[in-house]
Amino acid sequence: MDRWFRKFAKGTAEVVGHSQAFFVATSVVAIWALTGPLFHFSDTWQLVINTGTTIVTFLMVFLIQNTQNRDARAIHLKLDEIIRSIDLAHNEMIDIEKLSDDELQEMANRFEKIRSECETRSRRRERSVLTPQAAVDQKASYEGDQPDHK
Repeated sequence: MDRWFRKFAKGTAEVVGHSQAFFVATSVVAIWALTGPLFHFSDTWQLVINTGTTIVTFLMVFLIQNTQNRDARAIHLKLDEIIRSIDLAHNEMIDIEKLSDDELQEMANRFEKIRSECETRSRRRERSVLTPQAAVDQKASYEGDQPDHK
């Protein structure tokens, strides 16, 4: 049953994700709208589109969620394999999607600090490789951008 559903969900997601499916759906709505005068815009006429779109939407939510879950799981596994295979990578990053929100925030803060330190080192390197005249020009440009603090 799972294999059948997986194939069905994947196939359906591919079909309804195609531009032609959008045009078919738009055509159905247009035909329904054009038939309004024929059915005197009755309650039954309105109920047809409401019921049809509700049922399709309800079923599509499950199919799309199944497809997204599978895709996300596959991507996570691929990323975990890349992390595992790189010597300098932090193996603690494997399966981080299972961490709590607080743990993820703590990790984000740690990496923000690392990023900030890298930027500081990069700016220092850039200043150290400047020629004397370029350093003077850069300092003058920097000072010109700063507000006066008198």
